[in-house]
Amino acid sequence: MRHFQFTILPVTVAASFALLLASPLTALAQTEAAKPAASSLTEAADQLDSLFSELKRERDTNQAKRISERIWARWRDSGSATTNLLLQWADKAMADKKNSLALDLLDQVVVLMPDFAEGWNRRATLHYAMGNHSKSMADINRVLSLEPRHFGAMAGMAAILDASGNDALALRAWEQMLEVYPANKQAQTKVGELADKLAGSKT
Repeated sequence: MRHFQFTILPVTVAASFALLLASPLTALAQTEAAKPAASSLTEAADQLDSLFSELKRERDTNQAKRISERIWARWRDSGSATTNLLLQWADKAMADKKNSLALDLLDQVVVLMPDFAEGWNRRATLHYAMGNHSKSMADINRVLSLEPRHFGAMAGMAAILDASGNDALALRAWEQMLEVYPANKQAQTKVGELADKLAGSKT
């Protein structure tokens, strides 16, 4: 998702993390360095900013995709061995259609590292796959508050808005994605389709 301020349907999410906070994984995570050194964080942020500048300038689809994959690689690395392992387990569980297990693992990820945008994005993806669109949207909002340029989350938001019949908001979401990732073919196609649909509804 992106910098754009979307109007979101009301979402109520109730969750209790008491048991997760008491888990051995939490204790293990606490033995790691809580956060990378400030210099490392600054360097990583600068590298990401540079990649996004390249992505915004690139008009070749294949070249842009390669840049986006480098961005994804940085997003997926939490900087915590424990969190990265939980994500791997969650991915495996999702691939095996064990959604309840995957959800438990991703719940732990967002508790252990609440400022890790990709943890929320992964859980948003799972909620969407499970048909829990309101919960997915809540997690997407969290992703975008942490990383407003997250084009994966923007695409998820647009898909939910499209599925719910909010064509105008879906169009705005795809347009915002194109501001970050202009060469994305899916977003280009969706913008054209929705713009035509909305124009036709006005005639």
